[in-house]
Amino acid sequence: MGWELFMSAEKITGEVRWGILGAAEIARRQFLPGLREAGGGRAVLVASRDGARADSFARNHGVEQGVEGYDAVVDSPDIDAVYVALPNSCHAHWTQRALEAGKAVLCEKPLCVGSAQTAAVLETASGQGALLWESFVFPFQAQHLRLLDLLAAGAVGEVRELNSLFYFNLSRSEDIRLSEELGGGALADVGCYPVRLAQEVLSTRDPLPGDAVGFATGNGAVETEAMAIVDYGHERLVLGCGFRRAFDTFTRVLGSEGQIHLSNPFHPDPADTLVLRRDGKETVEHPTVDERSFSAALRHIHAVLREQEAPRHLAQESSLRTARTLEAVALACSA
Repeated sequence: MGWELFMSAEKITGEVRWGILGAAEIARRQFLPGLREAGGGRAVLVASRDGARADSFARNHGVEQGVEGYDAVVDSPDIDAVYVALPNSCHAHWTQRALEAGKAVLCEKPLCVGSAQTAAVLETASGQGALLWESFVFPFQAQHLRLLDLLAAGAVGEVRELNSLFYFNLSRSEDIRLSEELGGGALADVGCYPVRLAQEVLSTRDPLPGDAVGFATGNGAVETEAMAIVDYGHERLVLGCGFRRAFDTFTRVLGSEGQIHLSNPFHPDPADTLVLRRDGKETVEHPTVDERSFSAALRHIHAVLREQEAPRHLAQESSLRTARTLEAVALACSA
């Protein structure tokens, strides 16, 4: 299928007009600063179930208007692209609604709760010829491209293993990430990052349920910490994730002739490092571009909508594999 099939009938020539579903913290802290830095787009509408909350969010964070109800954004003729920043359990429905309304969609990760929902949403995207991205933004970032260049050049020989962590301390006892009904849990919230990274640096083979071993602890509703090993044939992913310790995203790519250590492969800032260790020597690099985490991804989306670039990292390319691997890990952790 050629990428031109994903293009809308009417080319966007001005700024991309964004609508936001959910007055969420990640929209304030990550999406909107990235949108401003990327350029070429503006936040026109933000929706919440509570109109007053939407109005307050819009006034305080530079969105043109707050509206009550998500339909007001999805059905608006003044919106080109929708950012879905809702609880995980709401992703499938509202992503499908936005796709069917002819919008490009950037949906927070995970795209859906489970592989069945994910497959249904991807079918909608393909059937509509629509543009859909799952909000893993690290594949667009300069540090990640540098990592792939090093691996392609044989800097560590043949890749054998990916060790990747994502932990942070969730201090609030009432949080959507702790709710089973809302699709929470450590694997869905942060364990998905090492799983998605594995697709970039390991085999493209889908792990099967028997290919993972692991264990988890929880709050009686969802897992709050999990560790697992996933077998990719000649390679493996060793992941750890959770809500009960200090922030930690340390990651190692282990090869037959060396290692690459990354202090934060997912949302790097200028203080983070990429360290190549080989033959007893170390080469230390810092992120090559000092910009916000979402900026490169949003810059690319804007270029795609203007038909200046072919789309990369669409959800159709990776999201189902991510969902299936997370299910395999969850099954292993519950055994």
